[in-house]
Amino acid sequence: MSRHLLSLLVFLPLAGAAILWLLPARAARGLTALVMLATLAAASAALVAFDPAGARFQLLERVLWVASLNVHYQVGVDGLSVLFLPATALLFLAGLVACWNLVHDAPRLHYSLLLLLQCATLGIFCALDTVLFFLFWELTLPPVCFLLARWGATAGSARVAARYFLMMLAGGVPLLLAFVLLAASQPAPAFDLPALLAKPLPRSTQYAVFFLCLAGFAVKVPLVPLHTWLPQFALAAPGSLTALLAGLKVGAYGLIRFAIPLAPAAAQDLHWLLAGLGTLTLIYGAVGILAQSNLRVGLAHASICHVGLAVLGLAAFTAQGVQGAVALLLSFSLSTGGAFVLLEFLRQRTGSTDINGLGGAAATMPLLASGFLICGLAGVGMPGTSSFPGEFMLILAALRSHAGAGMAALFGLAIAAAGFLALYRQAFFGRATRREVLEAEDLRPRERVVLVILIALIGAIGLYPGPWLEIVRPAAEAWAAGLRR
Repeated sequence: MSRHLLSLLVFLPLAGAAILWLLPARAARGLTALVMLATLAAASAALVAFDPAGARFQLLERVLWVASLNVHYQVGVDGLSVLFLPATALLFLAGLVACWNLVHDAPRLHYSLLLLLQCATLGIFCALDTVLFFLFWELTLPPVCFLLARWGATAGSARVAARYFLMMLAGGVPLLLAFVLLAASQPAPAFDLPALLAKPLPRSTQYAVFFLCLAGFAVKVPLVPLHTWLPQFALAAPGSLTALLAGLKVGAYGLIRFAIPLAPAAAQDLHWLLAGLGTLTLIYGAVGILAQSNLRVGLAHASICHVGLAVLGLAAFTAQGVQGAVALLLSFSLSTGGAFVLLEFLRQRTGSTDINGLGGAAATMPLLASGFLICGLAGVGMPGTSSFPGEFMLILAALRSHAGAGMAALFGLAIAAAGFLALYRQAFFGRATRREVLEAEDLRPRERVVLVILIALIGAIGLYPGPWLEIVRPAAEAWAAGLRR
């Protein structure tokens, strides 16, 4: 079973999506929950089977796919990716709970799209062939756009979905060119990631590959000035869908997995560009929070701010920097993803997430307000929460490599924390005036289960991060050593 564990993990949601159409519509939600629970079990099994002290890439599966192009179906995980598997499975389950009672129109279509998105996202973290990775990368677009356009939270959701589709499609073009250029630079066409990592490219080719990969992944990270889709998306999309896109930073993962290690010399020569983009994104996101009056848009800017810190830390090109970046990206699934799930619970009860219509919400929904505060504090890196170890390592790495940018990052993080607390105070405290807030129901039992799991993981990882960081450390050291070759 372990030989095919990753394939089972990736394609189990796809099989579930197909089976949905053979059953009555009323059974779609229950089957989706069972499939997602089985996917979480398979992801946990992959984590247990992974040995941090073993070979870098493990649970490998490799089958010739397109013989004429030397393209393989190749999946595997290392310390940089294995923790994203249970994080992805857990966040999809939380997203399912967030839309539990909302889907009355075409439920089989909705849940099959959600499972297809889960299949593609898991495939991104497992793919070790550039063509396979690109296939999964592009497969995330249709389900996201259809879910947003048909089940969006605002009247303009279809327009936002079209804009998102066009931006992501445009980002995929340079990414595909980069992978084609990589294959063409080899004596025989090659798309095998481990083999490409073992054969450094000529410096001139590296510059082209790095710029193309950076342009492709920057849209999804998102980095300023390609970030404009996220605040609009957060406002228009269902909270469950926003939680998945904001909580799972596949764009930043692409920088770690492909852009930097495949073009190490170019990346290090252009360290100032990465550091500058990271710092600009961090400061912009932090200042942007101060101008917001909607919790969803404010949280989107907070997400932009902290992913900027991850990119800044990566520009140090050290094991500590990449270890901190992976730790922070993993924490996003709990903090940012969890916060958006809780905001969806809030929107369902009050019809709004605008601070002007939520005053006093903490009095009627204390559990929801407490959970959102904990997730928000984790998002801004409060000591004792899951984001703090990663942020601390990233700040240290940034100060050692780019002292000025590191100091600017500290200033920006302080602004982001102040902005979040100001939004929270205005939304949840004061005197309630709207009837929807006064009569709102606090979290239901299944929603409380989501909250308890989130808080337990945020606290456990924040107070005892050692075991999780040790899973990442060997791969992070190998990643940094590969840049020095």
